Amino acid sequence: MTTPDAAHAVGIDLGGTQIKGVLVDRSGGVLRRELRPTTDDGDLRSFVRTIRALADELGNGMPVGLSAPGLVRPDRRAIAWMRGRLHGLEGLDWTDSLERGQLVPVTNDAHAALLGEVWQGAARGLKDVAMFTLGTGVGGAIMVDGHLLRGHIGRAGHIGHICVDRYSPTVSIADMPGALECLIGNYNIRERTGDRFETTHALIEAYRERDPVAYRLWLESVQALAVTIASLINVVDPEAVIIGGGIAQAGEALFEPLRKAMKDYEWLPFGEPVKLLPATLGEWAGAIGAAGEALASPSPSSSSS
Repeated sequence: MTTPDAAHAVGIDLGGTQIKGVLVDRSGGVLRRELRPTTDDGDLRSFVRTIRALADELGNGMPVGLSAPGLVRPDRRAIAWMRGRLHGLEGLDWTDSLERGQLVPVTNDAHAALLGEVWQGAARGLKDVAMFTLGTGVGGAIMVDGHLLRGHIGRAGHIGHICVDRYSPTVSIADMPGALECLIGNYNIRERTGDRFETTHALIEAYRERDPVAYRLWLESVQALAVTIASLINVVDPEAVIIGGGIAQAGEALFEPLRKAMKDYEWLPFGEPVKLLPATLGEWAGAIGAAGEALASPSPSSSSS
């Protein structure tokens, strides 16, 4: 995953509310972490200056990798398609903007999170693994035979847009009716619960307290997740499924009913279920994965040859 001429690298993860930056060494050890608020006030030059200053502060002159939502351009220099708060970054060439003298590889945020977990987290040593990131929406990434699936145009791994209920009036940003993220994502929790709960964390807390409405609503979401995981297992046959994102912080309030639901749906030809594992790198997974991609990017000499 790394090149012999880079001892350290910077990884930056662009999120809707926070920018996360790390400095890592070649072994994957995190030497420094920094957080900055995301300011999306329409001033693109100011935003780029913030990222450049953060990269210089973490490791002036060192390779940089960048993680962001959206579909990555084939040359990996920019996000080609993005919706949401960071929409204005579409097409921005980060290699030119950060003036690093070598490729600044851009990676989809869920892809980067899986790469981080494979390198230093819950999926370390695994070659066939899928990851779900449960938060505002639902992201995902898939690795098969040690290779991250990016797909023809970068769509691979968008597990949140798998249809669970085609009759649902709710559609995802990919125009998919009844998509998984419509049934468990935090972005529409008030709509899904009739304004009873403002956040998924509030719903889960009420579930823990055995509130009957919360109990029913949360288990419906978990059932949708279980069906999707079981379906994906049938397609890519992973060794493990990693669950990350803010909703995964619920711990056993998520994993206990999820494991129970999986018993109804998972195909077990040899009797052993696929392991369901909580992500271990937390909110830093994307930045760590991006740093690993920077270590693996071409050096200035090789990129110019």
